[in-house]
Amino acid sequence: ELVALFNGFGGLSSLLVALTQYIASPKGDYFTAVSIGLTIAIGAVAFTGSLVAWGKLSGKMTFKGWVIPAKNFVNGLLCLIGLVAIVAYSFFGAENPFNFAEIEKYGIIVSTVVFLLLGFTMVIPIGGGDMPVIISFLNALSGLAAAFAGFAINNTVLVVSGCLVGASGLILTLIMCKAMNRTFASLLFKSFGGSKKKSDGGPAKEPKAMSVEDAYMILEAAKQVVVVPGYGMAVAQAQHAVKELSDKLEANGCEVNFAIHPVAGRMPGHMNVLLAEANVPYEQLKTSDEMNPQMQNVDVAIVIGANDVVNPDAVNDESSPLYGMPIVEAYKARTVFVLKRGKGTGFSGVENPLFTNDNTVMIYGDAKATVSALVSEFSDQ
Repeated sequence: ELVALFNGFGGLSSLLVALTQYIASPKGDYFTAVSIGLTIAIGAVAFTGSLVAWGKLSGKMTFKGWVIPAKNFVNGLLCLIGLVAIVAYSFFGAENPFNFAEIEKYGIIVSTVVFLLLGFTMVIPIGGGDMPVIISFLNALSGLAAAFAGFAINNTVLVVSGCLVGASGLILTLIMCKAMNRTFASLLFKSFGGSKKKSDGGPAKEPKAMSVEDAYMILEAAKQVVVVPGYGMAVAQAQHAVKELSDKLEANGCEVNFAIHPVAGRMPGHMNVLLAEANVPYEQLKTSDEMNPQMQNVDVAIVIGANDVVNPDAVNDESSPLYGMPIVEAYKARTVFVLKRGKGTGFSGVENPLFTNDNTVMIYGDAKATVSALVSEFSDQ
């Protein structure tokens, strides 16, 4: 959420710099005029797009049920109008034999409004499950906006820093697209994760809840346990409690590993950083590709605050918006514990059949409190 806000205000800052430069010097050279126009375009998209991303991640703006008909056509039309406005401003706003002050002024106004709207319409259809990727892309845009703002005001430091941020953001976006089995084009032109899986009309299965005491009895007999951390662990700040539970299990003769999805949390490496902070040994941190072949031999998989990255529909249901996304195949373990606050869906809004599987039990409540209670059960024995 904070990264999304920083991206947004970075884009807004560049946008304001460009507008200020236009007001201070309406008649510059063509290069400056083009730089101002591109700064406005990219900064405006980064600002409103990041605000929408922040709203989705924070839960303050859900946009559920929002559908933009012919989304790609609408976005393409907005982009075309904005670019025409920028060209009009760039030509008539620079020093030239014509004197069309009204055209250059309206070019600035139209391009600003249109690209602010484009950022809104571009990000709204993208599901929460793909928010980490779009935030990374918006980060790249905010860097590019800063670079063009540097060209507009002739500031070399701003140009260099903006290029570095833009390049690193684009590289991170491509890495995350690969981890999510997405293409960059599909990120922009398709609405992944935007709809819930429809029911087949049969009776809905209810998740089975389990107490901490009963969960302890299963863990006490387990010989191989895999922990699948997710964003919920980060929110609950449960990493230290998870390390304590891992130590208790190992002292009980159990092998413990951590299966980390490439985009678990909000950025690549998010879970790795949290677990490293809790002094979890590096050799226990496994990628999903490393753990999936062994999952059938796992006695208990403990899913802590993860949702979309363990959704079996990504593998088994071609109609699912998540289909094709690599997951941690926790559903293959003999028993699955899912630690969640409630029965809600993940950020993608897609129902997760893992929660109603016969081998899955839910342990509702705060993740840190639940894990700490499990640690206490081991300590009391």
